Amino acid sequence: MKSTITLVCIITSALATACLAETPVPLPAQWQRLLDGNARFVSDQPRHQHQDSKRRAEVASGQKPFAVVIGCADSRTAPEILFDEGLGDLFVIRLAGNIVDDAALGSIEYAIAKLGTRLIVVLGHEKCGAVSAAVEAVNGAAAPPGHIGAIVDVIKPAAASVHGKDGDEIDNAVRANVHAVVERLKTASPLLSPLLKSGELSLIGARYDLDDGKVQQVP
Repeated sequence: MKSTITLVCIITSALATACLAETPVPLPAQWQRLLDGNARFVSDQPRHQHQDSKRRAEVASGQKPFAVVIGCADSRTAPEILFDEGLGDLFVIRLAGNIVDDAALGSIEYAIAKLGTRLIVVLGHEKCGAVSAAVEAVNGAAAPPGHIGAIVDVIKPAAASVHGKDGDEIDNAVRANVHAVVERLKTASPLLSPLLKSGELSLIGARYDLDDGKVQQVP
C-alpha cells in the first residue's frame, strides 16, 4: 500500500508540473486593451475614444500613456487608429522599418522612466517597404540612394537570418526584424533591462496585417 501511495504521489506531482508548464502566461492588461481596440477597428466599430475637446483639455497639463508603440513610418500603420485609442493614450515612436536608433531609445526611456509607461510594443507590418529593401540588399541588389541605406543596413542582419527559409521571404524578414528589435531593447538600455527582468515592464513583438487589419503577437 505504501509503494502504491508513493507512486500516486509521483504521478500526481508529475501531472501538476505538466499542468503548470502548460499554463499560459497571462497577457498584460495594457496589451489586452490594445487587442480589444484593434478588434473594434477590424470590425468597423471603433469608439474613437479620447479624441474630443474634453480629452484635449484633460491631457493639456500632462500625459500618462499606458503603452509605448514602436512602429513603422508607413502611412498605413498609425497606431492610434489601429488600436482605436486617442490623445494621451499611446507614446508612439515611428521610423521606417520600426527600427530603434539612439534617439528612439532615449524616447522610450523617457516614457518608461518619466511617464511611468509599463508596456512596449514593437509593431512590424505586412509588406514593409524598408524590410523589402533589406531583403533585396541581401539578394544582391544595389545599395539604395541617400540615407535610405542607413535604414536598410540596420535591418539587413534580420533579413539575412531568414534568407533561404521556407515561406514568404519578406514576411519572414518582417517577423525576424521585430524579434531583432525586441532583443535589442532587452539589453541596450540600463533603464529598461532591470524593469524587464523584474517583470515590472512588458515587451511584446507584434505584426499588423495590411489586408485584414489585425494585429497579432509575433511568437
